[in-house]
Amino acid sequence: MAKAFASAGDMDDKEISFTEVGEGLYAFTAQGDPNSGVIIGDDSVMIVEAQATPRLANKVIDCVRSVTDKPITHLVLTHYHAVRVLGASAFGAPEVIMSEKARAMVVERGQEDWDSEFQRFPRLFQGHEDIPGLTWPTTTFNDRMSVYLGNRRVDIMQLGRAHTAGDAVIYVPDQNVMFTGDIVEYHSACYCGDGHFHDWPRTVEAIRRFDLDAIAPGRGDALVGRDMVNAALDATTDFVRSTYRPAARVALAGGSLKDAWDAVRAECDPKFKDYAIYEHCLPFNVARAYDEARDIDTPRIWTAQRDKDMWEALQG
Repeated sequence: MAKAFASAGDMDDKEISFTEVGEGLYAFTAQGDPNSGVIIGDDSVMIVEAQATPRLANKVIDCVRSVTDKPITHLVLTHYHAVRVLGASAFGAPEVIMSEKARAMVVERGQEDWDSEFQRFPRLFQGHEDIPGLTWPTTTFNDRMSVYLGNRRVDIMQLGRAHTAGDAVIYVPDQNVMFTGDIVEYHSACYCGDGHFHDWPRTVEAIRRFDLDAIAPGRGDALVGRDMVNAALDATTDFVRSTYRPAARVALAGGSLKDAWDAVRAECDPKFKDYAIYEHCLPFNVARAYDEARDIDTPRIWTAQRDKDMWEALQG
């Protein structure tokens, strides 16, 4: 029986967790599905990541309303991927914040990414009819900016390229807690199809230098305590390097994409096969690693047709 493409065969509901990672700070997680974050200020709330649809965003809102009735005034999006941003309208936040680079990527490839991810994640896009269109920020920044939710300062920063070229992290200094988006994962595969393998470990080390007490990662359980934080940082770097090295060896020797796929599986399967969305991510990760090894610095745009062509090549 042929393997299902990406997550096309995953239609099972996931169990939601809503975990306090610091005073007034929460991680919304769902067994490897995209996470969201909640930052409660003196008189308002900031949400980190919007989910794939308004239907899923409303599950986050339900959790928020279980702990506060303060209005949601800010939504921060760590990058441009459809599964992270297309639920934005449900929150009704007056301020929607992205890095300037992330906004540029919406312009360049936002619709193509939506079309691609729609076929990769049919379960996440149930209720897609309620998506009003691409999500655009009201505010962008370069390098860093701060938002004050009353006396609570929230720092939104770019620490380097990793999962995408426009990644942002959200740091709450009064609790020494960071929301990292997909730069860091926990027992979930890193999606590297739009990533920068050479830069990613350096960006992880920039996060490590904060000596954090907790992290809300992009996928997987909340990371509370420095031991858990550092274990996740180590595992993320190991995943990225273990994916890139064998693919690069094949590419530089003139081997095919299928050869690279086989080499990456041999390296990564023993360590990561039980990670959430591992099988989903693998073909896209191999394709991007193969390209980066051949000095293609800007990831090629994924489209529904490119997805199909790549999958057929790997299956053949």
